[in-house]
Amino acid sequence: MRINPRDMLEKINALLEELEQLTAQKKEEVEEYRIRFLSKKGAITALFDDFKAVPNDLKREMGQKLNHLRDIAQTKINTLKEQFEGNETQVSPTFDLSAPALPVFQMGARHPLSIVKNEIISIFSKIGFTISEGREIEDDWHNFSALNTPENHPARDMQDTFYVSLNPELVLRTQTSSVQVHIMENQKPPIRTLSPGRVYRNEAISARAHCQFHQVEGLFIDEKVSFADLKQTLLYFAKEMFGEETKIRLRPSYFPFTEPSAEMDISCTLCKGAGCNVCKHTGWVEILGCGMVDPQVLENCGIDSAKYKGFAFGMGIERITMLKYQMKDLRLFFENDVRVIKQFTAAEK
Repeated sequence: MRINPRDMLEKINALLEELEQLTAQKKEEVEEYRIRFLSKKGAITALFDDFKAVPNDLKREMGQKLNHLRDIAQTKINTLKEQFEGNETQVSPTFDLSAPALPVFQMGARHPLSIVKNEIISIFSKIGFTISEGREIEDDWHNFSALNTPENHPARDMQDTFYVSLNPELVLRTQTSSVQVHIMENQKPPIRTLSPGRVYRNEAISARAHCQFHQVEGLFIDEKVSFADLKQTLLYFAKEMFGEETKIRLRPSYFPFTEPSAEMDISCTLCKGAGCNVCKHTGWVEILGCGMVDPQVLENCGIDSAKYKGFAFGMGIERITMLKYQMKDLRLFFENDVRVIKQFTAAEK
């Protein structure tokens, strides 16, 4: 069946005129136009089907017009589609784009125990103390025997010590002095080290006691070390930690691994020595224990006690923190209350 070229040309011109006048108010209308003109059953596709019957001498001219019609239709459809796609991506801001961005999260703060521990480490680092850390599960030798603690000593009782399973040789360390034993066994004097860490004791939890807490213990071993060296070291620490006006006093005491031994008090930071509830109206607050290293402890660790002397001291980080920040309940350090932590944001160093 032959197609009248004049009729086909009239259809092409009519479609071109219709395409030129096309407008759309919504995206769905554009899709309707695409189906109407360019789909498999669309008007332009139908003209291409009729093109097969066009006389051969007119195919070139008519083919060019059909291709032009299809290109115009495709361009028109794309233009209308882009118009609506642009509207979808356009955002009308309802806020001030020049305002500073809000933080996506709240900045955290260091735990008060970490702040004080780092401050203690910094103070002693200035006078040559290095940091040594060790394991929290220790054997009997390093936790007790090497430190001059006899088998019948009360500290070995199950009431004070956590034993690992039923093995009497393994315990959760009760003091960071065990780290110092490792140092003395493996390092020759002079030794000047600080041992911070968590320790465990089987005690009832209260406002003033806990089954886990943190210690910092110091050790200095060299020739001609005296008690005067110990006193001056601790006085330096007290003034750096609590203020230049801080005073100290040493009271005789007893520890299995030091001889002589003493407990150190500082002048109350709240009442400045006048007397208050914190210092029980004495003007003094105990903060640490100390003493000269017992010669037997040196010998236990393979150090010649005739040539070397040493001093040691140990303090609870919780106690120092409570004094420094006037906190009255030890349990606050372990309850993960973010309200407590937030108070120490400005205290970080």
